[in-house]
Amino acid sequence: MLELSSILPEYTVSELSQTLKKVVETGFPFVRVRGEISGLKRHTSGHVYFSLKDDDSVLDAVCWRGSFQSLSLTPQDGMEVIAVGRITTYPGRSKYQIVVQAMELAGEGALHKLLEERKKKLAAEGLFDEDRKKQLPFLPESIGIITSATGAVIQDILHRLADRFPVAVILWPVAVQGEGAASQIVAAITGFNTLEVKPDVLILARGGGSLEDLWAFNEENVVRAVATSQIPVISAVGHETDVTLVDFAADKRAPTPTAAAEFVVPVKSQLAQTLLHYDVQLTTRFNHLLSLYESRLEALRRGLPPLGAWLEEQTQKLDDFFERLFKGEIRLIQEQTLALENLKNRVSPALGHLLHKAEQRFDILAQLLESYSYSRVLERGFAFVTTQNQDLISSKTMTKPHQKVQLHFHDGTANAEIY
Repeated sequence: MLELSSILPEYTVSELSQTLKKVVETGFPFVRVRGEISGLKRHTSGHVYFSLKDDDSVLDAVCWRGSFQSLSLTPQDGMEVIAVGRITTYPGRSKYQIVVQAMELAGEGALHKLLEERKKKLAAEGLFDEDRKKQLPFLPESIGIITSATGAVIQDILHRLADRFPVAVILWPVAVQGEGAASQIVAAITGFNTLEVKPDVLILARGGGSLEDLWAFNEENVVRAVATSQIPVISAVGHETDVTLVDFAADKRAPTPTAAAEFVVPVKSQLAQTLLHYDVQLTTRFNHLLSLYESRLEALRRGLPPLGAWLEEQTQKLDDFFERLFKGEIRLIQEQTLALENLKNRVSPALGHLLHKAEQRFDILAQLLESYSYSRVLERGFAFVTTQNQDLISSKTMTKPHQKVQLHFHDGTANAEIY
């Protein structure tokens, strides 16, 4: 063993790590790795870090911001995917990882599983509830269409609209599958909703395909954009048997793009015939009612007496009424006059006697009041004292020595001084 070790090349740790890095990265320039996403974390820089695992092993993975934005799906924990990228190593840590540049779901089974899980989640949030769906306009003035600018879908829709009822159409071209399709669809829905003059309805359409081909219409951001659109949205994705999550979130699902065109506008000729039919019905009904009312009016006219004779009769009745009223008023006035005269004859003697007694009582009270006046008291020899300011002094306690006072008699006043 010692002899063998003497002929082996000698490496430093760094040299061996660099050699291994070269061997690994040269031997595996690009690989496809199937595994389940675990521990996904998105850094503030926009880079995404996660692991790919199977039953026995774990492989670290990183997806730089630019690559992550162009992925055809949004990675989530528990999702089984096939990652495409380069194997790189970290010599300083003896660690290797895959730098992911593309990603796809691993098989139809994984797609169906993810689809059901996402459907349950969005349904629980109420995005598929019927009570939040908007009514489609009966006859829109303009229609916004979100689909590929090339291919049969847009042509089928335009031809069907032209055949039925030509209206203004605004096309917002997008990729309908592959990398970037979901983000373009979201941008189109958002863009239409921010226009100053918005279309009356949106058609989101593409032709048929596999579950993987239609996956952009199952992406969560697309479903949310459809559900929150202020403009009513018709989903027309794939054939009648193809069902995507936007079908549940849309305000109306059309089995095909052509059917979507039929939903939004009526057939012009049929609409004209319907309006003509309503016009005929309305005219017939009006004429029938007019004839009916004319017949009733004629019957009423025949049942009325001649106007002249009727007026004479009413005039005579009015004269009789006024005559009875006048006689009744004269009789009432006479009765009231007689009653008033009788009342006067009864009241006058009693009133005169009452007035005489009141005069006698007044004279007695006047004499009594006169006898109690202070001038009569002064005539009987009394006097009263006031200050120089004419304030009455009614008690000795109200005086003080040498105070000047006035004495009031019935025939005048005299000044005095208190000692």
